[in-house]
Amino acid sequence: MSITSSVPVLQGRGATVLRAVQDGLVLERPGEKVMIPFGAIARVRAEARSVTVELRALAGATPSVHRIEDVSAAAAAAFADAANALLSDPIEDVDGSVLVDARTFTRTWLQRFRRRLGWVLLGCLGGVLALSVTTAVAGDGRAAVTGAVFGLALGVMAVVGIGLGAVCVVPWFHEIRRRRRGVTVVAVQADGPGTYQYTDSTGTTRVFSHPSPAPSVQASYDPRDPSDVFVLQDRSTRLLDITLGPCFLLAGLGGIAVVIGLAAMTILGKPLP
Repeated sequence: MSITSSVPVLQGRGATVLRAVQDGLVLERPGEKVMIPFGAIARVRAEARSVTVELRALAGATPSVHRIEDVSAAAAAAFADAANALLSDPIEDVDGSVLVDARTFTRTWLQRFRRRLGWVLLGCLGGVLALSVTTAVAGDGRAAVTGAVFGLALGVMAVVGIGLGAVCVVPWFHEIRRRRRGVTVVAVQADGPGTYQYTDSTGTTRVFSHPSPAPSVQASYDPRDPSDVFVLQDRSTRLLDITLGPCFLLAGLGGIAVVIGLAAMTILGKPLP
């Protein structure tokens, strides 16, 4: 029987789970898995309905902690007692945070942005379709139908232009802000192409996914949330985005304005040009 089998599994707030494995403790949150080796832990404290894992720290340094809340008080006390019994003797001058491995499975900022942008573009396409149908129904004769088809085609191209422009311009502005306020590090390949790892300011190793074949990339993370990472662009890609992005965006917005104008003229009964 494993020596960790007597350690209860804690279920906490927000689908957080703390459990013991052969080599240490595993803290799992939605989108993140933190492996804490026993050698990195100074002690485990139960405080009412929460459990705090305090890491070892260098002399005079403030120890890092990991916490799970809203667990059973009885389970918290049993977990702390059982986990402390598995800890090895304290070692002087050991920074436990550098031994912690955190793997992040949440979407990066760019992935979240593209997902939201996709929903916005789908809404725009729905609006263009509605305007085209309105133009065809409210108009009179073949000219209205032709205007509706033209408006639909122009609207689709305009939405595509807005999407391309947003993909170029918005990440550029975000990168400027992240360079000023974030922490920039070099992330190296962890488990082959597309997976990278970096070490945050607490010494925790974090892993994220990014579709790049490069052996390393420059990444900037939010110091308030080290798991929120953004991969910085190289100079040529950034220059291309700055040049083409506004052009696509203005062309798309202009196309949408023309579609709205055509629909308004038809509804008001004015002849199409």
